[in-house]
Amino acid sequence: MMTGSILGFAAVATYLAAWVLHQRQLRLDSWAQPLSLQTVTMAAIALHGLAVSGLLFVDNGLDLSLLKIIALLALVINVLVRISGLKKPLQSLNLFLFPIAALCLLAALLSPSTKPALMMSANMQAHVLISLLAYSLLAIAALQAMLAGYQDWQLKHKHQNRLMRTFPPVQTMEALLFELIWAGEILLTLSLISGFLFYDDLFAQKLVHKVAFSLLAWAVYATLLWGRHYRGWRGNKAIRWTWAGFSAILLGFIGSKFVVEFILS
Repeated sequence: MMTGSILGFAAVATYLAAWVLHQRQLRLDSWAQPLSLQTVTMAAIALHGLAVSGLLFVDNGLDLSLLKIIALLALVINVLVRISGLKKPLQSLNLFLFPIAALCLLAALLSPSTKPALMMSANMQAHVLISLLAYSLLAIAALQAMLAGYQDWQLKHKHQNRLMRTFPPVQTMEALLFELIWAGEILLTLSLISGFLFYDDLFAQKLVHKVAFSLLAWAVYATLLWGRHYRGWRGNKAIRWTWAGFSAILLGFIGSKFVVEFILS
């Protein structure tokens, strides 16, 4: 436990160092990825992974407390952005993701467990993994939508600050947004199907709230993808629908866990 805490605080410090390096690259009007920045970024993600492993895997099972799950989600998001960033211009997301990841991990390190450890079958572990990947992709999409909206506002008002110059063209930002939503919607579908197959009683296990909001989010994203394909939805309309779907995800996943762990308990 002590080793995990040391690794966690080291990850927080490394994330902040990587964020400072990204800020310096922005001030230089350059978005190149020097070796020093890549090394610090990979070190932060690796330390984050080791720390989260120590928080989640305890002696008597898995600790799925809310803040520890949020720290895991932050890790998955950063890993996905890092992998996708090898082919797509996603580096500007790190200016937002690194401080958020540091705060999430710090909160998980400093908070006590709020949920008993669970022993999980292989099927349930697969369901949890798919769900986390779906939520992470849709969280990235929500952040991408926010940046696309900011970019659109800047262009309409004929502004172009340093952050704007790091963004790819508007068409590329929108294309990336819908790629993320498609991938997240597919994984969310698999998550819902596996949940219905593997859970014995959704009501007894206090999951009906999460399932209802997950189904609502699925419907919102499905409508958005339909509107994009058949009506050509884009711009602010696409951004609003993206955030409507992600709000349902937040209410279903984060909201239900908060109510169960901090209010009902």
